[in-house]
Amino acid sequence: MYLAHRTEDGREQPLIAHLTATAQNSASFAAPFGAQQLAYQIGLAHDLGKYSDAFQKRIRGYSLQTDHSTAGAQEIYKVCGIGVAYCVAGHHGGLPDGGARTDAADGPTLSARLKRAVAPYQAFSTAVSLSRPSFQPPRVIGQGGFTAAFWTRMLFSCLVDADFLDTEAFMRQDKPPRGQSTEMRTLLDRLESYIQHWMKPQTPLNQARCDILRACLDAGSTQFPGLFTLTVPTGGGKTVASLAFALRHALTHGKRRILYIIPFTSIIEQTADKFRDILGSENVLEHHINVDFDNENDPDLFRKKLATENWEMPVIVTTAVQFFESLFSNKPSRCRKLHNLANSVVIFDEAQTIPLPYLQPCVQAIAELSVNYGASCVLCTATQPALGPLFHAVAPDLSLREIAPRIDYEIFRRVQFIHLERLSDDALAARLNGHEQALCVVGTRKQAQAVFTLLDGNENFHLSTLMTPAHRRAVLAEVRKRLKNGRSCRVVSTSLIEAGVDVDFPVVYRAEAGLDSEIQAAGRCNREGKRTVEESTVYIFQPDQTYTAQLPHTLRRPLNVAKQITHDGSALDAPETIERYFTALYQYSGDALDSNRIVSRMEAGARTGSFPFASVASAFRLIDDNTRAVLIPRMESAKALAARLQAGERTRSLLRQAGQESVNIYENHFEALLARGALDVQDESVAILTDLTLYNEQTGLVLLTDGGVGIFL
Repeated sequence: MYLAHRTEDGREQPLIAHLTATAQNSASFAAPFGAQQLAYQIGLAHDLGKYSDAFQKRIRGYSLQTDHSTAGAQEIYKVCGIGVAYCVAGHHGGLPDGGARTDAADGPTLSARLKRAVAPYQAFSTAVSLSRPSFQPPRVIGQGGFTAAFWTRMLFSCLVDADFLDTEAFMRQDKPPRGQSTEMRTLLDRLESYIQHWMKPQTPLNQARCDILRACLDAGSTQFPGLFTLTVPTGGGKTVASLAFALRHALTHGKRRILYIIPFTSIIEQTADKFRDILGSENVLEHHINVDFDNENDPDLFRKKLATENWEMPVIVTTAVQFFESLFSNKPSRCRKLHNLANSVVIFDEAQTIPLPYLQPCVQAIAELSVNYGASCVLCTATQPALGPLFHAVAPDLSLREIAPRIDYEIFRRVQFIHLERLSDDALAARLNGHEQALCVVGTRKQAQAVFTLLDGNENFHLSTLMTPAHRRAVLAEVRKRLKNGRSCRVVSTSLIEAGVDVDFPVVYRAEAGLDSEIQAAGRCNREGKRTVEESTVYIFQPDQTYTAQLPHTLRRPLNVAKQITHDGSALDAPETIERYFTALYQYSGDALDSNRIVSRMEAGARTGSFPFASVASAFRLIDDNTRAVLIPRMESAKALAARLQAGERTRSLLRQAGQESVNIYENHFEALLARGALDVQDESVAILTDLTLYNEQTGLVLLTDGGVGIFL
């Protein structure tokens, strides 16, 4: 009997049983985008190399090295062509680059592997017969290469998830607790019960919020699937309104799940908490680096841990980094979830935060999901980016439809904007010292620390990524308590406080930045609407030029465009001003919208059939994080984590916990600390700070230079 798997206790899975089950699962996963018959053939072919005598000896205990995926790739290539051969070739190691016809047979590319000699496996022909099925190809978007590559990656997702699931079921001897627990009808009922008390508004502001909510519910059932915008001003109830649209739309059109994509971990937790409160914890998967599911003794946590692998849950709340980097990954572990995006509702919260260098590939991926995979995608924000021309350029028939009604933005106005001239750090600190409660947001960590040290008294707080996440959370908790109780509270922060962090100051100072950042900062002023507009001021000021010069181009360009758009006195937060800002920002960015040529490299594959899957996966990093983690053992819990790391423990759970007590710093800062003898370097993943005098309990990690103690970006 030819075997696919064999356990330590001697249980054996017949190879034909594994091939058939994988093919059936793969086909069911591809059904939402019409490729089920082709996915079935890929499933049958993926492990044909296991029919070799060499593999069968290896699985029975012989010490032999075998390559079983190349054989399947060669067989499926003969029958179905090169596109699906990528899937089979990469189902263990990842989708390879296509390469060139001249590649040597021992190379890593698909071209090399298609000509590679492998152990004889012809015995498969007595059990498996491959055939070329009929299927409906995807609609071509752009030049066709990106579409073909995206389609290949979705088929790859179907295969690897099917392969993982069948192997898992055999190894465990049962089907793990996966799958959706609650129907969409029930989830919508829970939402409608939650919002019913909102529907009798007593004020014009609440009336406007109800109008937005009703529009979202109505559009959910009346609009056909596709691409949408939801433009709601700060305070308009965007989070619940977008969920209302998603649930009604999912129920009306048979969508399988809802994904909520959020740019920052600083706000993902409060959004997930809101959804759990409305829909029940068992129906909401919060998937990001700060969530620890490693507890198999807790059935709910174990089920959610499994769901992080393939997003098999009704509602998923995750980060933009996790979402988009998975879409452009080549690794089986990251790609296996992608097929579950088909026939779903995908909400992109704060859509304007997609980094400019990756905007074009992200737009094209959203277009693919909308056009070819039955997904309804919603760009949701208070500052709607002018993405219409970018979508039209790649998919002319794909129109953006606004969900929210036309509303009077003055109803939601909570602040007044006042532009100031250039302020030195001393002048800025003097102004802040004149307020009992004030927030100051600056563009660099260097200025945040400098201004903080100039403040008077003991009621001052600092926030930046030079502090550990756990430290920042503790500071924010104290800040919220002081704001609630009316106590003195002055905060100097980098931009990390802007996006959705729930604080409410009577006055905000914001260093000049992109228009969307300035408006986000304004969302921290009079957030609860308890003060008049005249009592709630946002000051936009010019910082010292030395700070502006330190900003990377990706931040300087939005700043300059914002100054150009508002120099004539246009209302900073007016919808027409926001539209002009984003139109100008995108219009003149050119190649900067795809700085790593992700799209053009994939489009080239339309001409040659050679797609650079592995190279693109390496190049697509939504956040170019070339930093090193330094664990700060300032608290007893952090000291215990450090001891476990020093003892050699390296579990995913431990590293995740250590991340909450760590600061990520750039390589030159890391080297300076190392030269000082202040680090115990464990490995590439983490080092431990050994000199705690270099961590300030107010401002975080002190960074060193050759000339002594200094402060850096």
